[in-house]
Amino acid sequence: MCVGTWLWFLCSLHGLVRGEGGPCKLIAGSISGSVYQRGDIVIGGLFPVHVKAPEPETEFQDIRVNAMCSLFNQRAYRWLRTMIFAVEEINSNPHLLPNLTLGYLAADTCLAESTTLSTSMAMVTGLQVSRAGDGCKSAPAVPVIIGDVRSSSSMVIADTLGVFDIPMVSYLASCVCLSNSLKYPRFFRTMPSDALQAQAMAKLLQLLGWTWVGLVSADDDYGRFAIQILTEELRGTGVCVAYHQVVPRGYAKEKMKEMVETIKKSSAKVVVTFIIDQDAKALLEEVVHQNITDKQWLANDAWVTYATLSVTQNIPSLAGTLGLALRKADIPNLGSFLTQIHPTTFPLDPDPFKQELWEALFGCSLSFPFGQHTSEKPCLGSEEIAVGESTYADVSQLRATYKVYQAVYAIANAMQDILACSPGRGPLINGQCPDIRKLHPSELSLYLRRVNFTTPLGEQLYFDENGDPPASYDILNWHVTPQGKVEFVNVGHFVSAQGSGGQFHIDMDRVLWGGGQGHTVPVSICSTPCPAGTRKAVQKGRPECCFDCVQCPGGEISNETGSVDCIRCPERFWSNSDHTVCLPQQVDFLSHNDIMGIILSIISVAGATLTAATFTTFFYYRHTPLVRANNSEVSFMLLLSLKLCFLCALAFIGRPVAWSCALRHTLFGISFVLCISCLLSRTVVVLVAFRSTLPGENLMRYFGPAQQRLGISICTLVQVLICVLWLILAPPQPAERGVRENRGPKIVLECDVGSVVGFALVLGYIGLLASLCLVFAFLARHLPDNFNEAKFIAFSMLIFCAVWVAFVPAYISSPGKYTVAVEIFAILASSYGLLLCIFAPKCFILLLRPERNTKKHLMAR
Repeated sequence: MCVGTWLWFLCSLHGLVRGEGGPCKLIAGSISGSVYQRGDIVIGGLFPVHVKAPEPETEFQDIRVNAMCSLFNQRAYRWLRTMIFAVEEINSNPHLLPNLTLGYLAADTCLAESTTLSTSMAMVTGLQVSRAGDGCKSAPAVPVIIGDVRSSSSMVIADTLGVFDIPMVSYLASCVCLSNSLKYPRFFRTMPSDALQAQAMAKLLQLLGWTWVGLVSADDDYGRFAIQILTEELRGTGVCVAYHQVVPRGYAKEKMKEMVETIKKSSAKVVVTFIIDQDAKALLEEVVHQNITDKQWLANDAWVTYATLSVTQNIPSLAGTLGLALRKADIPNLGSFLTQIHPTTFPLDPDPFKQELWEALFGCSLSFPFGQHTSEKPCLGSEEIAVGESTYADVSQLRATYKVYQAVYAIANAMQDILACSPGRGPLINGQCPDIRKLHPSELSLYLRRVNFTTPLGEQLYFDENGDPPASYDILNWHVTPQGKVEFVNVGHFVSAQGSGGQFHIDMDRVLWGGGQGHTVPVSICSTPCPAGTRKAVQKGRPECCFDCVQCPGGEISNETGSVDCIRCPERFWSNSDHTVCLPQQVDFLSHNDIMGIILSIISVAGATLTAATFTTFFYYRHTPLVRANNSEVSFMLLLSLKLCFLCALAFIGRPVAWSCALRHTLFGISFVLCISCLLSRTVVVLVAFRSTLPGENLMRYFGPAQQRLGISICTLVQVLICVLWLILAPPQPAERGVRENRGPKIVLECDVGSVVGFALVLGYIGLLASLCLVFAFLARHLPDNFNEAKFIAFSMLIFCAVWVAFVPAYISSPGKYTVAVEIFAILASSYGLLLCIFAPKCFILLLRPERNTKKHLMAR
């Protein structure tokens, strides 16, 4: 498409042309003027000298005359003057571009995409509108443009100028979206991509332990892509986003208020920003208005050194701000160049912005008709611009300014490579070196991509395959001096260049933190880190940084703060009470040294002693009617078996070994069968004796002493046979419970029954005999009182059965050594029940009521 067609299209699109029976006439071009200097090759430059464009013409009826931008930007004008300084410095350098003079055409973009596009098109087509709007004048077409400041407008220009193969070298557009050589093959920049800045910010957040942060971005491609890259960098790092606010275009007051209220109410103490300086100014004005002083601001490079924000009223809110800034440079002689301005030269000066600068710096009004600032105070003309006393003349923080300087030198060195081209050196186009006097933009673009040089300040500059330079950032901290002024202190750096691998360093001792923290690093977390012994449990519906702390279960530990999972202890180990260390499991059994073991041993010995005393008493009174009436031989066998029952409890106390495990169960089973067999024999004898008194019955001959001994022996022998088979086939063995399962802090050493069937047969046989004994005793309950021992046997059997029925669930549910204790308790309780119920009444008569121990008394009924 020809240039004229494109110009007509753009003029029609923006309402810049109007047909009145004649050729196309320009209605408006670059709105706020431009600065032009003739040269062999003219370099274009786009700078937002003003930050507010006039309202666009939507009626297309009238010609806009003197349609001016407003809100003069001293910082951007410094950038424009730096471009002029660099061009003049190159022209005075005999070793760089000899016999070639560079010119420049720098124009105001008013920080708006529409004016930026129309201005850039006017540059490349060779048509430029005068500042007064008095028609068109001719100006040389530029083969390259330095700019723009914003990523969104740079994308628009790159798309449009790409048709003409015109390269761009931006000094401040940092959107990662521009790192696309396929979409923007002619776009270069001296400003690093936001991808590297986002990477540096992500590393900084991780280093400082800030896991709960708020994000604020601009409402453009720069902000959107930067936040996208930062979010991707933070994924998987444990850093969560509390909120993401977008600075509204036009800075609507209500929307700004709502956004800042969200920041204020959030528990996130750290606010990460990706906004331009004007966005930051609007945002922080509302922050100061709402008196937010407890936040730690993490600033991006666009505003971290913006002097306009470091005024006194902002200090309570912004002191301690930490941010990434382009590496600072000291450009020799730039300060004196910037201050060489005097109002006496304004009428003839081609630079239309100097007058506005003068009026803005000194708050006065010049008498020239072109002044925009009105004031009752006239300018005297004796004022002087001093270095460092204004945003314009501040050369202490040359960062973005240095990127403008680098852009000019990159173009100049590309042209130097063209001059040095020869058939054996440099890229050839159609087999020939480019003609510098008839330079085509595509040729310059080719050499820009290959440029690699060292700036006058000794820094290497080149462009990668995407047109990006190496990244180099300073980490700045806002300190407040004793005089109450903000000082930008360098506390670290981040470098990402070839071979550097992304070097990151910060001197924590030099940092003064925001939110009134002083030298204490602010804490910005959603939930307090879980202490050792606990693990994180993410709260439902919230980011992973918001969690509850749940104690590790038994047998698991976490020995670090903030553990996500608990670690299971190895075999034969268990967690301590704090769940921080795995300790060897203790071997637990009912020993003779335990209080419980001692108590049970005493009760067992006491029972055996009491039984022995009863045996002695009965033996002493063996010839008395009471002892003889109750079959003294069976009584002695019963007392002997009860003594064995009491003593077998001692076999359950102590460390289980093979012999003790075999002994405790067999001794228990045999002694209790012997005991109950004796009771069964006595009950049957009493019952048969009274029934044999009926006429014609003579049953007692079958239940004499010999038959009773035989019956007791047979019953006992059955239990002995069961125990022998049990010991032969699957004897009880010592076993450790809870080792493989890790079910407790202790390994329970116990006797495994070996065969459940054998154990069940032993207990079942005892239960069978006890049931029979209970039934026979119940049948004999109505016999004469003096002979009725059956009712005592029945009562003792009720106690016996109740104890062992309760034993089963208690045995199953008792943990560790208490299982053995329950079994011992059942043995002792049932033994005491038998001893006391059967022998206590007899001992009472023998010892305390001897008058009742007579045959007459026994036969009274």
